[in-house]
Amino acid sequence: MNWLILGLAGLVEIAWSQSIKPTQNFTKPLATLICFVLMVIAVYLLSYAMRTLPVGTAYAIFTGIGAVGAIGLGVIVQRDPLSAGRVLALSLIIGGIVLARVTNPE
Repeated sequence: MNWLILGLAGLVEIAWSQSIKPTQNFTKPLATLICFVLMVIAVYLLSYAMRTLPVGTAYAIFTGIGAVGAIGLGVIVQRDPLSAGRVLALSLIIGGIVLARVTNPE
């Protein structure tokens, strides 16, 4: 169950990462509130998952999911450039997430 919670925490982190830019340097009150609420939810879910998961593994997977999602949404929504190097970097991050999960002793 904590693996699912960790996955959910990663998805919320993706939403949080996308909510930062609309705050316009935290000058937009509603956008800033949404940003902070998403941040708190993401960290709460991460800490909940860490009750039984190793801290290093959980945090690495959490940030990996966030990084892949943020880059993916950046490419799709923001039209960020996608190069061979970025695809390779994403592949390595995804491979690391999978490896961390399958080699976990739990």
